[in-house]
Amino acid sequence: MRRYIILTLTILSIQWATAQVKLSVDTLQCHIVGFSAGVQMPLAGSNSLGLEGGNMKDLYRGPYLDFGLEWGYLFRNGWMLTLDGDLWFGYNSDNLKLRIERMGDVYNSQGSAMSWGGTDGVVTAYNRSLAVRPGVAKMFHILPKDPNSGLFVKLSGGWWMQKTVFSQDMNESEVPQLMDDYQHLYDHLRHGVMLTESIGFAYMSNLNTYINVKISFDISQCWSWSSRPYTIDNVVGLNGKDENRYFDLMFGIKLSWLFPITGRTSYDYYYY
Repeated sequence: MRRYIILTLTILSIQWATAQVKLSVDTLQCHIVGFSAGVQMPLAGSNSLGLEGGNMKDLYRGPYLDFGLEWGYLFRNGWMLTLDGDLWFGYNSDNLKLRIERMGDVYNSQGSAMSWGGTDGVVTAYNRSLAVRPGVAKMFHILPKDPNSGLFVKLSGGWWMQKTVFSQDMNESEVPQLMDDYQHLYDHLRHGVMLTESIGFAYMSNLNTYINVKISFDISQCWSWSSRPYTIDNVVGLNGKDENRYFDLMFGIKLSWLFPITGRTSYDYYYY
């Protein structure tokens, strides 16, 4: 009889051990770096003098390609300090709008720019923008077994600049008005500040260190002013110092690939 009692208790203890699991959540607190790619679209704009044709939406055809680097420090409570650096430029490699009308001093009525060699110059004109933004984010966990994944909101702000870049075919004779410092008359160089609000979803894998991604939807408000002492733009009617203060509204979608510097999410199982 004693033998049967011992056997029964042994079987019950085995079943209890396989059924009872203690979950120990490994919540990350670490540095995270990432690479991002996406698109930006200009939504609207205005300027202090009420001139038509001088904002990002007026100057360039969208969308703009957006590539960036990001850093963040994630705390165990879901808060995160961030720093983003972005570069964006026109998807169309020649996306300056009304180039002939704007730059009548460079182009003739047939749309040709005379080069040093007396032939038509080959010039592409596109926008380029840079931004550096510190910020703060908050993660809201929605996956019980994945505490480092979930919805997030983020607020960031910092410095930005934009300009028109003129690229000439090195195999052709150059257009003199767009060489060296002369191109600064037409490049619409501006700098200023921007504020960006983001919402999205981040997935931090429990099993694979390299499957960590984030998708975000951004809205940015950009305030800027000219950095050049002299600007020529015949569409806007500028031939001198640009005294405008510009406001641009941008919308963006970005996909990021994240790399935690230390740690990994996991669940530990204990049997007893």
